[in-house]
Order: sequence, then C-alpha cells, then structure tokens
Amino acid sequence: MRSHLLNGLTAEHYRSSVTEGVERVAAKLATTDRPFTGVTVDTLSPRIDAIDLDRPLGDTAAVLDELEDVYLRDAVYFHHPRYLAHLNCPVVIPAVLGEAVLSAVNSSLDTWDQSAGGTLIERKLIDWTAERIGLGPAADGVFTSGGTQSNLQALLLAREEAKSDSLAKLRILASEVSHFSVKKSAKLLGLGPDSVVAVPVDRDKRMQTVALAHELERCRRDGLVPMAVVATAGTTDFGSIDPLPEIAGLCAQYAVWMHVDAAYGCGLLASLKYRDRIGGIERADSVTVDYHKSFFQPVSSSAVLVKDAATLRHATYHADYLNPRRMVQERIPNQVDKSLQTTRRFDALKLWMTLRTMGADGVGQLFDEVCDLAAEGWQLLAADPRYDVVVEPTLSTLVFRYIPAAVTDPAEIDRANLYARKALFASGDAVVAGTKVGGRHYLKFTLLNPETRAADIAAVLDLIAGHAEQYLGESLDRAS
Repeated sequence: MRSHLLNGLTAEHYRSSVTEGVERVAAKLATTDRPFTGVTVDTLSPRIDAIDLDRPLGDTAAVLDELEDVYLRDAVYFHHPRYLAHLNCPVVIPAVLGEAVLSAVNSSLDTWDQSAGGTLIERKLIDWTAERIGLGPAADGVFTSGGTQSNLQALLLAREEAKSDSLAKLRILASEVSHFSVKKSAKLLGLGPDSVVAVPVDRDKRMQTVALAHELERCRRDGLVPMAVVATAGTTDFGSIDPLPEIAGLCAQYAVWMHVDAAYGCGLLASLKYRDRIGGIERADSVTVDYHKSFFQPVSSSAVLVKDAATLRHATYHADYLNPRRMVQERIPNQVDKSLQTTRRFDALKLWMTLRTMGADGVGQLFDEVCDLAAEGWQLLAADPRYDVVVEPTLSTLVFRYIPAAVTDPAEIDRANLYARKALFASGDAVVAGTKVGGRHYLKFTLLNPETRAADIAAVLDLIAGHAEQYLGESLDRAS
C-alpha cells in the first residue's frame, strides 16, 4: 500500500497517474457538445449505490473507467457556452495548474511552519486585493472557503466592534435581495430572528438609501444597535450593485460598520471598462470577494478583507501547539490568527498562478466580455415580445419570464416557466436558473463564460419558448 503514498520513491507513479487523469478530462472537455446529459437521479443513483467501497479496484485506470460512468460522463460542465445558470465560471488553465501543485504539495495555510512561502504568497495577494479595493495601508484579510464564510467572519468582527451589552439589541441592515448568508450568519452569531432588517430596493434592485436612513434612525429611536450595514456589489439574483457612496455616507453618519458583499462583483476590481461601477467600495470596513465567481478560478478561492487589520483580532485564539503568543513577539506570520478555519488549503496559489501568467488586465478583459454579453442579451430580451425582462444588467445577470400571448393567468404562466426550465435541463441542451420576483417564477441567465455568444442566448430563448408552448398546449388539451 505504500506504493500509493506520494513521495520521492513514487514520483514516476504520480506523474503517470495524474497524466492519465488529465488526459481523460481533456478528452472529455474536447468532446462535450452540451452542458449536461440529462441523466436523472433515478438513473444515476443505482450505479453509485452498487459500488462496494470495501472492495477497491486497485488500479488507477480501472478507477478512472468507473469514474467515467458515475461522474465524468454526466457532470454539469460549466465550460460549455450554454451553461447559463448559476454563479459558476469556466476556469483558466493557470489556476488549474495551481490546483494540481497545491494538492500535491498539500501545504496547510494555518501556520508558518506548515506553509512558509505559501503564507507570504497569500499575504501578498491579500495586499494586492486590498490595494485594488482602496482600503488603505492598514488593511488586511485572509482567504476563505467562499462568500458565506467571508460574510460570517465580517459580521463577527462587526458584532464585536459594536460593543453592545445585549445581543438582542443588535441589528444588521441589508437589502431585501441580499444573499441568504446574511441571515444565516446572524443565526450563527447568536442574534435573534428579527436581527436582520430587510431594506427595500428600487426598480433596479438596488438598496433604497432613503429607506436605509429611515431604518437607521428608527434603530436609534428604539434603542437598538445597528451593528452593520451590508451593501451588495452584485446581488445573486440580479447582479445589482447598491449605491455604495451613499451607503458609506450613512454608515459614517451613524457610526455603523459597513460591509460590502462583492462576492460576485469583485471581477470589477480587474475590469478595464467598468471599475467605476463599484466606486465607494474603498470606504467599506470589510469586503467579501469570491475569485471563484468572477476571476475564473476553481472552487474555492475567496477572501475577506478589512480596512483595519486590528479588527481581525476578534478571530484570534492562541493554542500552545499551534500559534503561541511568543510567535507574535518573534514576528512569525501565522494566518490562523486571522481565520475562522485552522487547517486550510493553499487556494491562494491558483490566483497567484493566474496573475503571474495572465495579469489582472487579462482577467478583467474576460469579465468585461461577459458584462458586454449581458448587455447584448438585454437587447434581445427587450425586443422579444415573448419575454418580460426585469432589470437592465449592471454585471452579467439577466432575469426574465416567458409571457405567452394567449394566456393571462399568472399561475399558469408560472407553471409554463417552471416546466420550460425543467424540460430544458432534462434535455441537456442548456442549463438555466430560476428565481422569484414579486412572488412569481422567473428564469435567470448568469453569464460568466466569455465563449458564450449572443447567438447562444437567442437559441436558448427559442428552446425555452418551445418547451413553454408545449406545456401550454398540453395544458389546454387536458382542460378540454
């Protein structure tokens, strides 16, 4: 069994095994002609259930053959230009190379004596991101598993900085279309069910600052403590960006922690054309970024940044075996002092490889392309009488609804849109997402693939309309 351990004696076995795996994936990518096969749970489950994990195959080639049957053949492939669903991006090759390196070396980024150069690379990338945001010379941060963890840590810091004698008095103000992780974080932080105040949005799905000012004043009047305002730079459903400068002004006026959830919109930090759309982000106390959404990185690659490095002390706990206090005195850099995690992958390496190969402008160019594509998609939808589109895109998201000419019952239109999405997924021809707007069912394109073209969008809109019309025709037949 030692022959499977990666070390100097097995380097050739490592090389041949990884090469074979890469060749399999490369062949799959080269021949995949649609984002999904349409396989069902009922079809795939028995294949996996039949595998006896206590009877190993013993041979990498045999395992890869099996993997083809239970995973590779039926995976949902985000690189395909007609995968238009969630915030999943195709990935750049330098980052995939970084993934291979970090997995093999297997550094843990909690302490210096487990990572050395990895610690410094991560710190350099944090400094680079903080500079791109404009947080100032006292800024710091740490890589995380994703936006949910970043938001949790930012709100933990905000809770501690609020210095309230009662958790019941604390309030988090966020727009009504902010990410669900804000409410989840509040619960994990021991706050009450009423702790998250939903601030109304305008017609463009941006937080209404007049309503925010009203809620801040109400908190003051009622003896409540607004511990944080969460502004979103790229909402999950609409890609909308809250008015950051105005929110920053209100946070300063009321002495409230300002957190910007830029998990999606952080791609604008590298944009060559649209960087001004997140003007005001530099005034935040903390910022969430997800490189695995708009920097074209493999999952996971994310970070939380803070304006004042001293606030990260609220996440610091000392353990004699790991980060004794003397290490601070000796100026030994330990990332575990800043993180909610202990053992942590060297995910920063992927972004490092990307920037050292492509440069920030290369990443920004790709993100600008998908923003431009969304503008083209908006024009297609706005000109198509079959569809109602909700908001003009700020980033790369389009939310729309099929509206049949002969049907006026909103519930029936809901069912037609739901059917169309499910039928499209079952066909494997394209993958789109769904959401609710005003209680009604809508469809969603999240455009993160620069290889997607306006022609792909037009073709998928025709497919959706065809499935919806089929449903409505069958519905009329059933009713007659």
